[in-house]
Parts: sequence; structure tokens; C-alpha cells
Amino acid sequence: MTVWKKLRIPLLAFTFTSIFLTLGNVILLSKKDQSTVTSFNFPEKISLPQWQSSTIYPLRTKPTSNHPELISQKNYQYIQNNRTLDVEISYLTDGNAVKFLRDDTPTSSSPVIHQQQGIGYYGFGVDQKRQAYLSACINSQGSTTFTDEQFNKNRHLHDTRPQHLLSWFFGEEQLQDRRCLWTRLSIPLKDSSPEAAYQVLEKAWFSWYEWWRPRFPKP
Repeated sequence: MTVWKKLRIPLLAFTFTSIFLTLGNVILLSKKDQSTVTSFNFPEKISLPQWQSSTIYPLRTKPTSNHPELISQKNYQYIQNNRTLDVEISYLTDGNAVKFLRDDTPTSSSPVIHQQQGIGYYGFGVDQKRQAYLSACINSQGSTTFTDEQFNKNRHLHDTRPQHLLSWFFGEEQLQDRRCLWTRLSIPLKDSSPEAAYQVLEKAWFSWYEWWRPRFPKP
């Protein structure tokens, strides 16, 4: 007992020091993780079942002073029976930054959020150009998300898994991976109802997500 009393204070001091050093290391490495996202070049062609590829062109390809979270963007256009489908995709270092992308195209009504088992959340809406759209964030892990709350919940769920923390400890993964592939699919309404357009967009979205799921950019 006397020996334990003599060793207790040094052991407590060592334990608390280790805890503080570990926390400091976590904070520093977390900041480092967020700054090591490399550039990314989108593929020239992405096939969508039942759609014919038409036009591909870049949007903003470099971060701006107002939106440093933006790494690169690209637009893909497809045709099906005289109907045009536009797909805009943006690679972001932080999925919470998608608000500025939503603000780029003001909507005529509030988006309606849907959830699909095995995929996640996505939002439907109609913009002021009379185009129906579907948009969502494809995350590096977990389900797709539409709101900031969904994104943060998904990140917390996957970034705190014991397996993920162990991979981070051995340098195999980032501690916090907040990257996002924000996708916006849109088609003109013309004589179609929003509900009918949503069905077309949803089917294309499922195929788009399946293509990107195993091809999410490496950090």
C-alpha cells in the first residue's frame, strides 16, 4: 500500500500528461487533415443508363476567395428523347459549404426532402427558370445528405467509429473527412408536371450515385 501511495502521484501526472498530449495531437492532425485535400480532375465522360452523353464543360475549376472550400466543378449534359438533363457536380472540402451553391439558383418553392434506403437524403424542387432539380451531397462515407444537420450527423456517425479511429491512428485515414461531392441534376419542365420530372431525376440520380460511390476522390 505504501508503494502504491508513492507511485500514485507520478502515475496520475503521467496519465494526465498523456491525455493532454493526445488531445493536442488530435487537434493539430485534424487541422492538417482539412488542409491536405488535393486537386481533382473530373472524368471527361460518365455514362448514365438510357441517356446519351451530349456536352461536358467545366464550371469554376479553382477555389475563389469567397469560397475556398470549392476544389473543382464540372457540368455534364445528357439527352433522352429530346429531353435534356444537366448534371452539375462540385468537389468541396467541407459539405457545410453547399449553401452558396444552393443560393446560385433561387427556387420558386422550398425543396422537398426525400430519403431512399441504401442511398440517403436528397432534395427536390423547381427553380425560377422552370426547371425541376434534385440535389444532394455524396459523402466519402455513409449516406447522402441534403441539409447541414444531416451532413454533420452523418460525419459524427462515421468519424467516431472505432474502426475509423484505429485507421486514423495508423495513418490510413483522416480523422475528420468533411469532403463532399455536391450534385445538382435538372431538367426543363416544359409540358411535364414537377412530379413526373422528379421521377425522371430520381432514376438518373440513383445511377449517378452508384457510379460515384466506389469512385469518391482520394484525399
